[in-house]
Amino acid sequence: MTDHHYALGLTWQGNRGSGTSGYRDYDRDCVLTADGKPDLLGSADVPFRGDGSRWNPEELLVAALAQCHLLSYLHSAVTRGIVVTAYADAPVGTMSQIGHGGHFTSVVLRPRVTIADPAQVELAQAIHREASDNCFIAASVNFPVTHEPETLVG
Repeated sequence: MTDHHYALGLTWQGNRGSGTSGYRDYDRDCVLTADGKPDLLGSADVPFRGDGSRWNPEELLVAALAQCHLLSYLHSAVTRGIVVTAYADAPVGTMSQIGHGGHFTSVVLRPRVTIADPAQVELAQAIHREASDNCFIAASVNFPVTHEPETLVG
């Protein structure tokens, strides 16, 4: 077993002068930092009094699942001899709010993969399962991550 560690910084930027003196008295803005990377501006989702121009944690979770699947898929493709020439996804996550909390109930990934060899379309579709099994992020969540892949030749 090999452990990997991921360190970052998070700084809240929402103090308007009176801190959290009231629910409407502070912003939910933050900045995420990591050595050698551009800053990532974060906030809460708009329904939770956040700034819609910044990334929220829910979007980041869906993005992490989609990116992890992409990277796992590309690895599976290269090991199976499939030449991928393009890949795009339009993932959608569903979260149920219960009182002040809640949880994700599902994420659907919709990868659209373009491959070079028309004889490999079936294999290219099939390795989405392998990619999902190898995705560290998907293996870490307690809700279903499903796939609606499309394979094109070009």
